[in-house]
Amino acid sequence: MKNKDGLGLVQVYTGDGKGKTTAALGLAMRAAGHNFKIAIIHFMKLWDYGEVASLRRLGIDLFRYGTRGFVDPKNPSPIDLEQANKALSKAEDLIKRANYDVLILDEINVAVDFHLIPLKKVVDLLDKKPDNLELVLTGRNCPQELIERADLVSAIDEIKHPFQKGLKVRKGIEF
Repeated sequence: MKNKDGLGLVQVYTGDGKGKTTAALGLAMRAAGHNFKIAIIHFMKLWDYGEVASLRRLGIDLFRYGTRGFVDPKNPSPIDLEQANKALSKAEDLIKRANYDVLILDEINVAVDFHLIPLKKVVDLLDKKPDNLELVLTGRNCPQELIERADLVSAIDEIKHPFQKGLKVRKGIEF
């Protein structure tokens, strides 16, 4: 459901290519330009990403959960499970309070794919979404049920990437 201004859709950015978070951040930047109230929740992301300082400058609320290490998808640690569930609880709280125009759940699809949080809890979250909240879910391997429930789905494919030539991650570009 959407309100008279057209806000209130569910967007998904998924796929194996680079740019899912970048697309969501672009949406946040655009919304900030129209004085929308925006929050982003990072699932599984505590590294020193360049967007952290930029979001602060734009007045976008950022909540970060995870560890500085990689999550083993076959054997996640108790701390990985705890952090993902804290992120989900924060999302539930922000949705309940209904103080935002845009809420981005960055890497939530991966958290579901790695069995850090149950798919059912994310579906329940969608059911509780206020009509005027634009909700954005990012991350690879988005479950089909979330794709079916979304209003907009973009699958970002990798055609070519500098990593294939051995280039390492670049500050300000990949993080």
